[in-house]
Amino acid sequence: MQLNFDRRVADSLPSSWVDKAPVALRPYLRLGRFDRPIGFWLLGLPCLHGLMLARIGQGVGWIDLWYTVLFAIGAVAMRGAGCTYNDIVDRDLDARVARTANRPLPAGTVTLKQAWIFVVAQCLVGLLVLVQFPLPAIGVGLASLLLVAAYPFMKRITWWPQAWLGLTFNWGIPVAYVAATGRFDLELFVLYAAAICWTLGYDTIYAHQDGEDDALVGVKSTARLFGESSQLWVAGFYGLNAVLVGVAIWLSAASPWVVIPYTLYTAHLFNQVRKLDIEDGEQCLAIFKSNRTTGLLLVATLGLAALL
Repeated sequence: MQLNFDRRVADSLPSSWVDKAPVALRPYLRLGRFDRPIGFWLLGLPCLHGLMLARIGQGVGWIDLWYTVLFAIGAVAMRGAGCTYNDIVDRDLDARVARTANRPLPAGTVTLKQAWIFVVAQCLVGLLVLVQFPLPAIGVGLASLLLVAAYPFMKRITWWPQAWLGLTFNWGIPVAYVAATGRFDLELFVLYAAAICWTLGYDTIYAHQDGEDDALVGVKSTARLFGESSQLWVAGFYGLNAVLVGVAIWLSAASPWVVIPYTLYTAHLFNQVRKLDIEDGEQCLAIFKSNRTTGLLLVATLGLAALL
């Protein structure tokens, strides 16, 4: 059994540009998941969703380009900090799961002290980004630290850690919306709720890669909770997301022309459901990664609404 585990660990080692980086930097780049950029997209795109929703009926200006650059930098820094913190908390669990046993902390390529220093350094970058926004948005952004701090423990205490991830990963929506408007409007909360449903769907798909190992170490997830019914649940989450996105667009009084990109957006969501095979880990990962396209389609939908 141990030989089989070791082989699975070896097979899980990623091959990416990080392997060509200076040796001293590689463990830190892997701690921050710089070799897996999908997380940067999934953290950064909700910021653009909130920003574009705020601009519907107003048009997009140079300040929005500046905010987009800031959100991109902040997404990289804070996703990296979050992943590093998560690895610190989960280092013992990661050592017992094939897909994560090669991460720097369980593998011993960085020390716990070095990992904490890396967390602080990335958080300082995120703070420098955050203080560029108006004061109300700074307050909203700082509130996310409570969600981030609690997230790694959710899979130990609830079957719904994906819901907490949804609350955390989509916090950029209220930050961006408040930065652009200074207000908390109903459409903001509706879009945020829609994004939580989106995350519940895609992270349930993602969690099916680890179902067997999670069961062995006692880690909870919606993938384990739903089991064979996961495809139906994902369809429900995505369906609710599509409805709530439509309501948010309607509340913002967007042009009817947005129905074209909105239709492409919803079609892409349900194509994921159609292709989902929870027994195929590689396919689950590919479908999960396709949510970058999902997020970009929603940016296009809301961006077109802002321009018309």
